Order: sequence, then structure tokens, then C-alpha cells
Amino acid sequence: MRKSLRFPSASVAARALAAVIWVVTVGASAASPTLERIKQTASVTFAYREGAAPFSFTDRDGKIRGYSVELCSRVAAAIQKELGIAALKIEWLPVDAATRLEAIIGGKADAVCGTTTMTLGRMQTVDFSLPIFVDGASVLVRTKSKIRQVTDLRGKRVAIIAGTTTEQALTRVLGAAGATATLVPVRTGAEGIAMLMQGKADAYAGDRVVLAGLMLRAPDPSQLDIIRNDFSFEPYALALRRDDPDFRLAVNRALAQLYRSGDIDPIFQRWLAPLGKPGPLLHAMYYLNALPE
Repeated sequence: MRKSLRFPSASVAARALAAVIWVVTVGASAASPTLERIKQTASVTFAYREGAAPFSFTDRDGKIRGYSVELCSRVAAAIQKELGIAALKIEWLPVDAATRLEAIIGGKADAVCGTTTMTLGRMQTVDFSLPIFVDGASVLVRTKSKIRQVTDLRGKRVAIIAGTTTEQALTRVLGAAGATATLVPVRTGAEGIAMLMQGKADAYAGDRVVLAGLMLRAPDPSQLDIIRNDFSFEPYALALRRDDPDFRLAVNRALAQLYRSGDIDPIFQRWLAPLGKPGPLLHAMYYLNALPE
């Protein structure tokens, strides 16, 4: 005789269904803790370099502005739309070269909007968005200086922001050339150019576009010059949390849309056009990262 099948009671089935829904809901929200927190708090926190104009800086009115800052604002707008948030508040956290990645690792910021170079070494602790700019490091000198190439820095004092990829690249290039220079650590570009103008340093090394911006804002730009050759390759990106691929995807979607639509053009014109036309490498960067949906 066949045994009759026994079905669970309605209450047991209801509890089982609730458990399944709970697992699915928690799993979905846990997929991106950053997006979930942004949705719950209706706020996002971006770190920025105060003295990295024209990429990120504080203007005379106390407003946070710049190329990277505007890109982050566009990312925030895209995330606001994706999450269906009525209003999204952007909190700006000032950082410097030494503290920017710690702000991400320590959970103080959701992204760094500035001039952070994407490197394999840094990928051990943070993640990165699609590239937002490509640059090379060079050297700013007084016009009357006889420094015309990196090897001319032999025996000179070079101001440089400590802990940057520029410092690493310059140390490597000088070592390969057998040229010894004294590297003078500074915290900001403004401090570096001040040392140069005061004769406390013979040169200031940094990313070329940042050097050009510093030179344009100097009291007398005609007293300064940038040597012709670069000594490094610097692909900029937004630094992000390493363990949140869904947030990275949301950021990359926003950036790729800017590149595909051509909306990046007026942003470039607004912040970077005074420093020169985009070169072939930057054009290629925009084109190659205009990823399709």
C-alpha cells in the first residue's frame, strides 16, 4: 500500500518562504555595501586634493572644483538616478598625497577625486575606476636655469611630493642615469613652487598638467619653464574600495557614458583646455574606455 505524501503545514511553508526572501534580499543588498549605504543615507563622500588644480581644488569662495571633481559629481548624479534617490548630498573630504588612499581603506570616503595614478602596487589595497586622464611627470624650473633634461638634475635640489608615483619614477630614472640629486619632500604643489621661486630648490617635479597649471597661476609665469621630456607615464583614475565590484561598475557606467556621449568634451574644455589641446594618447584613452552597455 502506497504511503500518502505529507506536505508541510501552511505556517511552516510561510516561514520557509520568508527565510528565502530574507536571504535573497540580504544577498542583493550585500552585493554593494557602498550603494546600499548611499541609498539609506542619501549621501556620498568624495575625497579630494585641495591643491591639485585644475583637477581638484578649493576656489576663493570655498567651493570644491576641478576636472576630477566634476567627473565625481557626474558619477554621483548617475548613481542617484540608478538608486532612485530624490536628492543625493555630496560630502567633500580634503586629503593630501599621504592620506588619500587611507581615506578609502579606512572607509572615510567612497572615492578619491584628484590626480591618483593607477598602479598595480596600489591595487593591492584599493580598486580603481576606468582611467579619467593620462599624463607624464616632468620638471618645473626657473627660466634662467640650465636644467633642460632629467640628467641635468645631477647634484641639484628637487622639490617633490613624497610618497607619489612621481617620486618613485624620478628616483628610478636618476638611478638608471647614475645621476644623484637631493629630493626635498613637500606636501603640496604650492609649497614646491614656493621653494623653487625662493631658491630653496632648483626644480619642482610633478605631473606635467599640474605643473602647467601651477605655472599659469604664478605671479610671473615668464620666470618658469617645464623641461621638454617626461620621465613617467601617469594614468589617472578614481580610487575606490577594493571589495565592492558593483559600486565600481556603477562608477564605470557613469564614466563610460560620458565618453560615449561626448559629454566629456565640455568638461575637458572647462578645466584643461587652457593647458593645451588633448594629445593622441588622451584621445585614445577616451575612445578605448567608451565601453558599450
